[in-house]
Amino acid sequence: MIIKNKLSNLEQNITIENTGFWRQKVSDYMQLIKVRLSSLVVFSSVITYLTAAQGKVNWFEVFILASAGLLVTGSANGINQIIEKDYDKLMTRTANRPVSTGRMSVTEAGISSFLMGIVGVFLIGFYLNQLSGLLALVSLLSYAFLYTPLKRVTPISVFVGAFPGALPTMLGWVAYTGKIDIAAIVLFTVQFVWQFPHFWSIAWILEDDYKRAGFKMLPFNPGRTRKTAFQCLLFSLVLIPIGILPTVFNISGVVAAVVAVFGALYFSFYAYKLYKSCELTDAKKLMMAAIIYLPIVQLFYLIDKI
Repeated sequence: MIIKNKLSNLEQNITIENTGFWRQKVSDYMQLIKVRLSSLVVFSSVITYLTAAQGKVNWFEVFILASAGLLVTGSANGINQIIEKDYDKLMTRTANRPVSTGRMSVTEAGISSFLMGIVGVFLIGFYLNQLSGLLALVSLLSYAFLYTPLKRVTPISVFVGAFPGALPTMLGWVAYTGKIDIAAIVLFTVQFVWQFPHFWSIAWILEDDYKRAGFKMLPFNPGRTRKTAFQCLLFSLVLIPIGILPTVFNISGVVAAVVAVFGALYFSFYAYKLYKSCELTDAKKLMMAAIIYLPIVQLFYLIDKI
């Protein structure tokens, strides 16, 4: 009886340990692919596909675009963490990432990221069209192997990173239409310009962390200055005319233009506050304004055209 109880306790302990192992493994992979960030990227791609479709939606293609897009973005994020594993250890925000802590080996992360990238690009190219597959590949490679290493070299990395950051929007349009036309370029431009005040507000908040890792993310040195804040304000104001281009080119309607203008004014208001104060609290407000602006404006580009 005593032996049976000991065996039962041992089995329970093993079960608990296995459950804990798999829970941690799932958590590590969610961190590796940055699931929340990847989901936002996929949202831009899918909503642009739906805008191009104007109600004539192939939901199988939407599923492929979303799932394969998540794989491609996850692959880029995984490669990013492999390259930056030694620098992630130096930053509070990233110190607990699976590769930097050693919970996940470089080999495991590398194989997983490679497979995600290959499968994601193949699915997009095979089930949607080859041009969208090529855009997915360019986005993956430019983010992982251009933007990532440049972060420790020059602030121009933000400009370089804005291209793969905006390509999912173009990809979504091309996934439906099969071509890069003026509409694809216009929607790409909106997200491209939006990224600068968005990235810089984040970099302002994380400047101390970035300095410890040697990342040069803010446009001027020293970083948290009125000169840098002016750049945020300038690009926020540029969004006012840029945001109405989809209406000018008949991608969306007048309501979307109004929303885009008011959204950019709202965005610019917080950029102006940062310019006046150069305070961390205003950088956080600008970051939140950026997060709110893009999905709402993209949603109105869609619903104002259907």
